[in-house]
Amino acid sequence: MSTTIIGFPRLGEFRELKFTTEKYFRKEITADELLAAAKDLRAKHWNIVKEKGITEIPSNDFSHYDNFLDAAFLFNVVPASVQNLDLTELEQYFALARGYQGEKGDVRALPMKKWFNTNYHYIVPKFEKATEVKLAGHKIFDEYQEAKELGINTRPVVVGPFTFLQLSDFEDGVKAEDFVDSFVAAYQEVFAKLTELGATRIQLDEPALVKDLTADEKALFLNLYNKLLADKKGLEVLIQTYFGDVRDVYNDLVNLPVDGIGLDFVEGKKTLELVKGGFPADKTLYAGIVNGKNIWRNNYEKSLEILDEVPAENVVLTTSCSLLHVPFTTANEDFEPAILNHFAFAVEKLEELRDLDAIRNGQGAEALAANKELFATERVGENAELRARIAGLTEADYTRLPAFAEREAIQKDAFKLPLLPTTTIGSFPQTKEVRSKRLAFRKHELSQEDYDAFLAQEIDEWIKWQEEVGFDVLVHGEFERNDMVEYFGQNLSGYLFSKNGWVQSYGMRGVKPPIIWGDVTRLNPITVKWSSYAQSRTDKPVKGMLTGPVTILNWSFPREDISIKDSTLQIALAIKDEVLDLEAAGVKIIQIDEAALREKLPLRRSDWYEDYLDWAIPAFRLVHSTVAPDTQIHTHMCYSEFTDIIPAIDNLDADVISFEASRSNLEILDELKAKNFQTEVGPGVYDIHSPRVPKDGEIDHTIEAILAKVPSSKVWINPDCGLKTRGIKETKESLIKLVAAAKAARENL
Repeated sequence: MSTTIIGFPRLGEFRELKFTTEKYFRKEITADELLAAAKDLRAKHWNIVKEKGITEIPSNDFSHYDNFLDAAFLFNVVPASVQNLDLTELEQYFALARGYQGEKGDVRALPMKKWFNTNYHYIVPKFEKATEVKLAGHKIFDEYQEAKELGINTRPVVVGPFTFLQLSDFEDGVKAEDFVDSFVAAYQEVFAKLTELGATRIQLDEPALVKDLTADEKALFLNLYNKLLADKKGLEVLIQTYFGDVRDVYNDLVNLPVDGIGLDFVEGKKTLELVKGGFPADKTLYAGIVNGKNIWRNNYEKSLEILDEVPAENVVLTTSCSLLHVPFTTANEDFEPAILNHFAFAVEKLEELRDLDAIRNGQGAEALAANKELFATERVGENAELRARIAGLTEADYTRLPAFAEREAIQKDAFKLPLLPTTTIGSFPQTKEVRSKRLAFRKHELSQEDYDAFLAQEIDEWIKWQEEVGFDVLVHGEFERNDMVEYFGQNLSGYLFSKNGWVQSYGMRGVKPPIIWGDVTRLNPITVKWSSYAQSRTDKPVKGMLTGPVTILNWSFPREDISIKDSTLQIALAIKDEVLDLEAAGVKIIQIDEAALREKLPLRRSDWYEDYLDWAIPAFRLVHSTVAPDTQIHTHMCYSEFTDIIPAIDNLDADVISFEASRSNLEILDELKAKNFQTEVGPGVYDIHSPRVPKDGEIDHTIEAILAKVPSSKVWINPDCGLKTRGIKETKESLIKLVAAAKAARENL
């Protein structure tokens, strides 16, 4: 037996890559200095994995922004308009990742979507009629050679051709089948080059195989791989899957002339059943037995029971998915041992793989005994009062009255907003000064009085600015908040917080998910102080800003000892109490963000409702079901594919929903129209994840496109998402254009 991982975190133990890359963006260091720092980081990571005893080590799992974008550059799926600009390859890469605006041109960033059921976002390439798929990049070869110079013969990793085609966009008149032969030739050229360099094995990531597949999609997969595997150029090929099971193609997969197949035994409901039905003796099973998405210790006894039922002769132990989705190491945390012993971050998961391998080989008795003792100890008790409150909920607790149409009329009369009301999603730029003041307060270097005075000043300035620009519904800016989930978790029982538990979300952006340790209840009002203060400073309505229960759950590391449904209901009751307190304080528009609603949606449609939507949607309704008819409930969703769950989203029974839409070219609007969507909507009119300021007329054109598909009485005008990560200058320039465009469209109407 041996051990491996699918991928390793790349931001660095202390987010070194983030800070170095941001220096490059600010032109404080050169491209060569950025590349050198990244090379040092890769070497550090490879050596850590090696020192922990992992026997097969991957390479090319590192990325400067996104692995999918890396693959697009490797295979020349890059718009000709960008290739023709006088930019270096690295500049082109970052232009497509985050946009570019300068003397050499104007590039809008490619769309960004959630990576399956995670909080990681990938960049979506687009195949055009002019796209010529061919081997064009060199990163995969460079990084293989780097590791080899360190004495490590790695297994290079790249997105597989089926998943690449399944998750990409296509220009009208272009389809995936058009690129089969050119992809096969390009991948085989990669195989040949790696063989020449001394590689013996390649990992092709094919997570798209765990989704529901149509007959045409199965045919595309088999067509690709029958041609590709006809000549492996001397390499052993591992097809690696994760995030579920491959029930639709298992028999086809095991009959392909591949050398290894990676299967997920954590999220794959039917994986063990499939393997027990037969696994070929001439192939190696890469068994994903250590959870790559959560931070709890592996229960060795349960894992060993699963492995004992696996009939495969050749087994490599691995993680269920890339360790990209967990923090770096627990070594940098200061939890007391009784708590810390329950956690395993990326480095500790390497140790778990080594332990399981040792135990399977008749060694590791001490590790097994310690693990048994850990799981034999009761970790937390339960809150009987909370459990009783949940048990007592009835259907009426999930139903808001009166119905939407009647509320809509009441709210239009109450607020008297103009057509196409303007607002933002909630946060304004978190400047260096804001962050430093918050840190000083946390370190007790700044008094509560002085900190409150600073926050009040920030709020006053931005309220005044919003009034001057002409926004219709204002926000207070969220300057007191470090993170939209952690801020709430700090005011809830049952939560723990790491010091360095950063996880990559998109590009160089990391989030630090809190840990749900026990039962969750609200300790005290969370947002009332600053929301009511902001409302007192203006006659215009100010939105109260909350994070919804499903998003709080999905952007936390959830418990594994109770269901995520039960955890979500606990959080929903806590946020419900906050909603009622905001309403009582005079805040009449309340936004309850569910940015991550889709994140834990099962990848297979057959599991959508019973396993998720049947309780996730009611959990949101529970939060706002008892507010008054003239209290307007907003929610916000971003960077996910929502088009196929539009009826469920409408069933949230919010009054207004804002969507990310600009990067996806307003695709969601067609589905809203087709499904007769009732809720008022605010499709984002410009992309805030790019420093690029919309050109003159750009937002006007976007609003025209929205009004062509959605009745004007239903439309709000807002950016894609919160503005916390943006600079003040670009934010103000963009928002001034937004309000001006809304006013112009309003006059035309």
